[in-house]
Amino acid sequence: RGQHQENLRLKGFRLVPASRHERLGASEGEGEGEREDCGLGLSWTEQSDCLIGWEHHIASHWIRLKMRDLREGNVGLEDFPYVLDAEYLVEVARKAGDAVMEVYGESEEDWGVQKKGDESPVTKADLKANKVICDMLVSAYPSVPITSEENKKVDWETRKDYLYSWNIDPLDGTKEFIKRNGQFAVNIALVKRQEAVVGLVQVPVTGRTYWAAKGKGSYVRTASGEETRLQCKAFREDAAGLGIIVSRRHMSKETEDFISRYDSPVFTQMGSSLKFTKIAENEAHIYPRMAPTCEWDTAAPHVVLSEAGGEVLQCGLCTSSGELLEDWKEVLVKQVPVVYNKENDLNPFFVAYGKRIKD
Repeated sequence: RGQHQENLRLKGFRLVPASRHERLGASEGEGEGEREDCGLGLSWTEQSDCLIGWEHHIASHWIRLKMRDLREGNVGLEDFPYVLDAEYLVEVARKAGDAVMEVYGESEEDWGVQKKGDESPVTKADLKANKVICDMLVSAYPSVPITSEENKKVDWETRKDYLYSWNIDPLDGTKEFIKRNGQFAVNIALVKRQEAVVGLVQVPVTGRTYWAAKGKGSYVRTASGEETRLQCKAFREDAAGLGIIVSRRHMSKETEDFISRYDSPVFTQMGSSLKFTKIAENEAHIYPRMAPTCEWDTAAPHVVLSEAGGEVLQCGLCTSSGELLEDWKEVLVKQVPVVYNKENDLNPFFVAYGKRIKD
């Protein structure tokens, strides 16, 4: 058995731990006989021809995936204490998206819409997806702390010592969910100290999953499993007709001032972190956000965009009500990226760009 398992590893199979079997989609009771732990955290069906049955079970009924450990050949992630399997993370995001869609398909009276302390809405979908994500991350990465919009806040005295932490928004765009316009997403990011280094944005209504890791590139995977690498096309800021994508709900004076710098821009309005993905897919060039957001709104899409060749730059601290505390022009010219796991989880105003040609 041991040699057969090693042969499967060499062929590029990921041998899924028995405890992870249910979460990766195999149905209960699948295969003949009882499952038994083999002493390596794996399981097989007890059959007369165990070796052949084991390989067939993996290929046909479990998951046949190439394991991509995002730590390999990646300066900056090699000290992460666990195998950082891209396939598993994509599966976490997908299952969270499935949980959101289960609620989306119910009657609106059953969504359990409530108001939080800041008057923002929360639904059963937010909480259900949050549980899926937290359970799966804790199972695979038990010592890595989680910051989530829907979890109890951890005090700064504890968080300031985090080397790695997860930063998640289980349903980014809850207002869009309630409006049933489809413009909402699941955001999952891994933060190292104050830099977002892995990001996943899953779009429940389409099944598309955007994922990226520092130094590994940015990708989009369709619901059918087709994967494409994302790369922003270069542009000059003085070009006419640039695509500027803005929030459906926040058009401030500062935003208007920023937009006035461009020649005949073409506007698109969209909700949630999908604005970042549109830039990564070359459907827009610039996204100015001169209104309050929190870290979990941007950490995951920040990685997706930056690994596609874009950038997300600070342009002034603000209050939770949207009052700008700095001159945005003076801050933007400094070209400082947005950072995470700060004492205050409120983001500064920012501008997300595709790949700019800089003179």
